[in-house]
Amino acid sequence: MPANRHECPESRQLFQRSQRFIPGGVNSPVRAFKGVGGTPRFIRSAQGAFLEDEDGHRYIDYVGSWGPMLLGHADPDVIAAIQNAAISSSSFGAPTRIEMQVAELLCELVPSLEKVRMVNSGTEATMSAVRLARGYTGRDKIIKFAGNYHGHADFFLIAAGSGAMTLGKPNSPGVTIGTAGDTLVARYNDLAQVKEIIEAHPDSVACVIVEPVAGNMGCIPPAPGFLEGLRQLCDQHGSVLIFDEVMTGFRVARGGAQERYGVMPDLTTLGKIIGGGLPVGAYGGREAIMDFVSPVGPVYQAGTLSGNPLAMHAGYATLRKIADSPVLYEDLEETGQALEEGTQRNLDALGLPYVHTRVGSMGCLFFSEDPVLNYEAARRCDTDRFRRYFHGMLEQGVYLAPSQFEAFFFSTQHGPAEVEHTLKAQRVALERAHQS
Repeated sequence: MPANRHECPESRQLFQRSQRFIPGGVNSPVRAFKGVGGTPRFIRSAQGAFLEDEDGHRYIDYVGSWGPMLLGHADPDVIAAIQNAAISSSSFGAPTRIEMQVAELLCELVPSLEKVRMVNSGTEATMSAVRLARGYTGRDKIIKFAGNYHGHADFFLIAAGSGAMTLGKPNSPGVTIGTAGDTLVARYNDLAQVKEIIEAHPDSVACVIVEPVAGNMGCIPPAPGFLEGLRQLCDQHGSVLIFDEVMTGFRVARGGAQERYGVMPDLTTLGKIIGGGLPVGAYGGREAIMDFVSPVGPVYQAGTLSGNPLAMHAGYATLRKIADSPVLYEDLEETGQALEEGTQRNLDALGLPYVHTRVGSMGCLFFSEDPVLNYEAARRCDTDRFRRYFHGMLEQGVYLAPSQFEAFFFSTQHGPAEVEHTLKAQRVALERAHQS
């Protein structure tokens, strides 16, 4: 195995070739290392808590395919479920026993779910949930939060206007002004601003959609009372409350953020973990709302590969292990606490200003002197120091998300040895970042 992880000729060559045929050489933007610089690592295999790139370098993985790998990579039961399912064909385009079993298990585990519809991605789930909320309420406008990411549907790619009362504006070419006009953007963790926006648009807000734990501007927990306040406002004004739990579902607790914080949304979107690493999404909630979905109701949504049998079998194997383990989340909490306490010791020893956040098995390290409660605060962090820290960790064999504004994830396969290696690597990486 090559000793110097800065040397990655195979990844470099593959990246150059990829750019000829794939925009930017990658199929999702953050993979291009734009936020940290350098050459993205092309991965050839993974097992447990570890990745191996095309140059033979091995890393402890804290990306976990951006969240799905709660059980670690290539879990034997999940792989066996996929292999066994593939023998019977990869798709039918017809109802199957396994999608019913997954739906049943989701409704058992997630507190607010009474019915659920399978789709193929988190973007499909959130897009469909908002359409359903609009159809159910007969209203057009939605409220989202700056820094929350709900996929790339047009009405989510909206930046905040010049003030709380200003309609959003597109932040991507291809999104129309008309679409942006129905999206209102609020500040995360600012309940007063949400109240002000709703009251400025009486009887017009179909839904409020929120990441109950923000995971796309780093990991930012909800402030005390924030989720409860959103629930109350939606009840008062007849709006649908949507929790986007694509990331937090089964990640921060067995029943997701809604179980952890004790706040029940009307609709929930899921993805990532529920497919065991295969492409998947789902949205569900109260029966009265879900029965507005075709073919029962008038809100149309369909998908050729929805409930794909490979994804469903992988997801069921994953969810079954989650449901059957009495200690899975206790073990994850123990790992998280060890990482958190070790990180605090490392940073305190150097006297570095920082904010370390963690909810369950996801978290983030911000280089900041101030609390990080929203997108504006996250953007004020020292991203240059994070860039140096990222590359220092990479050289020491620890693979983090290549952006200050992404969360890290760990799995049931990250044990004491992986934590110890991570913290040793972190000390070296922090010293280099501090000295540069």
